[in-house]
Amino acid sequence: MERRKGVVVRFGSRNMEVVDNETGGRLLCTMPGRFRMQGIRPIVGDRVEYSLSGNGQGRIESILTRETELLRPRISNIEQILLVLSLREPAVQNVITDRFLVLAEYAKLPVVVVINKIDLLADDEIKEFSEIYGEYYNIHQVSSKKEININQLRDILKGKISVMAGMSGVGKSSLLNTLNPGLKLRVSEISRGLERGRHTTSYVELLQFDFGGLIADTPGFANLELPEIEPDCLKRYFPEIDQESGMCAFSDCVHIDEPGCYVKELIKAGNIHESRYESYLSMYNELKEREREKGGKKYG
Repeated sequence: MERRKGVVVRFGSRNMEVVDNETGGRLLCTMPGRFRMQGIRPIVGDRVEYSLSGNGQGRIESILTRETELLRPRISNIEQILLVLSLREPAVQNVITDRFLVLAEYAKLPVVVVINKIDLLADDEIKEFSEIYGEYYNIHQVSSKKEININQLRDILKGKISVMAGMSGVGKSSLLNTLNPGLKLRVSEISRGLERGRHTTSYVELLQFDFGGLIADTPGFANLELPEIEPDCLKRYFPEIDQESGMCAFSDCVHIDEPGCYVKELIKAGNIHESRYESYLSMYNELKEREREKGGKKYG
């Protein structure tokens, strides 16, 4: 029996939906009982091999090796995170952006920072943001309302599995609809065909772009809770701090109050932006407090 390849994009209680790699078609697939007996269960994003049955449905035959696995939401083979933010209506504070970026760095995934609603912004507002983040992150400026730079964003998403993150109100849903008009209506129709009741849906779903590519329809890091990072290791997740840490007088410097701290010299000189350091300091103290609450127990 011929085996085809596809990607799991959605789960129901008894079956899953798969997008075929070659045709882009979507079909329901069942999982053989031997998988359940062995405790094997695909997750959204898994690349699978499947065979076609006589009733037009598919049957999962094997799950291919996962290249990456994101725990929240649980999804595999993510290739990039799209962090969508706005500098007006609403103005996302830098400290919030920094928490998102730490989560992305922790997940070891590339980040594309998408500034939406640029039609509302003055040039100096974009310039100020770029001066803080532009050296270390790929920044893409768009307006879903005015359809500015949308084709360039499609090129970034095409052929990849992505996750979209961002605060409420920054225009994630509008951006998705502009990228792929009619997407929400089409997904709604498919959802009704997958299971009778919406209560059977699972944790995450991948939406399919007509131009190629898949994207998780959840923000992914909605609660912005920091992962279990050792406080002294937080510096690894701020690239501009991490790359300079080796220049400090002490190899274990955490850039708080140690003498001979080169990072703090760079902050005073304006080479590392003060708002980034303030975010680092706030998160470091948060992690230290969490550690104290755990009785000093180290993370595994």
